[in-house]
Amino acid sequence: MFTQKKSLVGAMLPILLISLSCSSISPTSKTLKAPNELLVKKGEITDYERFNWQHLDLLKDTIPGMSVERAYNELIRKKKGKPVTVAVLDAGIDLEHEDLAPVLWVNPKEIAANGKDDDGNGFVDDVHGYNFLGDSYHERLEYTRILSLGLGDEYLQVMARIKFEEDAQESLTYLAQIQELKSTISMADLTAKHLLGKQAYEAEDIYKLKSDDEDIQEILGFLRSVLSMSGSLEAIMEDLEEAEKHYGTKAKYHLNLEFDGRKPVGDNPYDLKDFPYGNGNPNIMDVEESHGTHVAGIIAADRNNEIGIRGVANNVSIMSIRAVPDGDEYDKDIALGIRYAVDNGAKIINASFGKSFSPNAEWVYEALEYAASKNVLIVHAAGNDGMDLDNPENHNFPNDHKFQNGREFVDNVITVGAISMEYGPDMVASFSNFGAKNVDVFAPGVGIFSTMPESDYDFQSGTSMAAPAVAGVAALIWSYNPNLTAAQVKKIIMESGLDIPVRLRLMNNPSRTFALGEISKSGKIVNAYNALILARQVAKGKIKL
Repeated sequence: MFTQKKSLVGAMLPILLISLSCSSISPTSKTLKAPNELLVKKGEITDYERFNWQHLDLLKDTIPGMSVERAYNELIRKKKGKPVTVAVLDAGIDLEHEDLAPVLWVNPKEIAANGKDDDGNGFVDDVHGYNFLGDSYHERLEYTRILSLGLGDEYLQVMARIKFEEDAQESLTYLAQIQELKSTISMADLTAKHLLGKQAYEAEDIYKLKSDDEDIQEILGFLRSVLSMSGSLEAIMEDLEEAEKHYGTKAKYHLNLEFDGRKPVGDNPYDLKDFPYGNGNPNIMDVEESHGTHVAGIIAADRNNEIGIRGVANNVSIMSIRAVPDGDEYDKDIALGIRYAVDNGAKIINASFGKSFSPNAEWVYEALEYAASKNVLIVHAAGNDGMDLDNPENHNFPNDHKFQNGREFVDNVITVGAISMEYGPDMVASFSNFGAKNVDVFAPGVGIFSTMPESDYDFQSGTSMAAPAVAGVAALIWSYNPNLTAAQVKKIIMESGLDIPVRLRLMNNPSRTFALGEISKSGKIVNAYNALILARQVAKGKIKL
């Protein structure tokens, strides 16, 4: 899964000098363009902007969203589109969420919970999708499984060993540092309470404390430093506990050579023919598992129920396919999950996951080709390693190029990097992967507010959030232009984006700046308004791609 820790962004934003206005979708509508000149916006960001920034408009709102609301207000209006099914190939979805239940895909020929394959599609009780993971949840990383099971040739074993040892050492180091820091903060907190003579205190109380004791001075200096960064000890302790849980889970499950996460499923995950397995309940396994729920909301949270949030697309039904565990996904599950989505009517598959090792990558490649043959678009998250995917040493699966210098073997996969709401040199998310050959577009992926389990809502960040934003735009395009092909929809999204006239900084190379075209294939950020205009022009035969 490609999710970064939740983030609230409150940066100052620029004011742009140009504003365009169009009244309806037509081949003559004018597309939006980003101006070369800009001024820094005065005043703080509003709550509305913070909670909805991915839907806003660079020219009208001075925020690099996808112009979704502008598209609805000026282009779509009351026009009725055709329904589109979007498969969320992920970790499961909270199927009872107040903002998602109304937009779930329903298999019309399947009777719920009767233990039968009513529609004869080979899957029992698949009313809202399918669960390829059964009752399993935690899993090992793929290179852990490779080492444990002796998969692949000698080269694969060596590379897996290098990665495993590197990751294990890093995790142990971080875990020790986190535990030491927690202990130091607790000791300093107790010392401050003793000196102040009270159990509760404010940051200013610490700044007023004085002592001639060097050890006390050091403790107070440490506390002041911590408080200046976090605002409260409670907040930083919560972050540390979350990090400790993360690395503890890695040690217990992801990097545990002896752990067998697949045992509850009962199949051989390295035998594609070992089927059937799983069940028809693609719900989340744990209320803390929020990834698929958050992704689904970005795409299609009910826009008409006056509660929660609004997804990018109307006229969408969400098909839940549970195939991504807490750990690395299996190639078998992804390949069969793609085929399930295609065979059951999905036009778009959102794939917000990825891994660095794939012993049965060919199964997934064949599934991508199958989807292409059936005119199904796959939207894939670029990943959160902050690395250049054009570098042949930086492996990321699945992909549409088989590491052949960017030459795509299918034309129905669009790979998405993430941007933040801070228009300017730092708008590319520090964690986002990039690549002039292998990342197609960028879209909002930092501090995205969306659905969470138990009818809740919160912010998350990651290319996992950018991909469903694009999947939603693709659904809009197809809803109002149903005769387009998957390849055309991909090209429309890439060609219609905003070309940003600013040089960008990357976390892994801060010494120079880049044009967006140097770190992505299109050189653009996705824009729903422009995409709908271009789609209409292509559908009417005015433009050929």
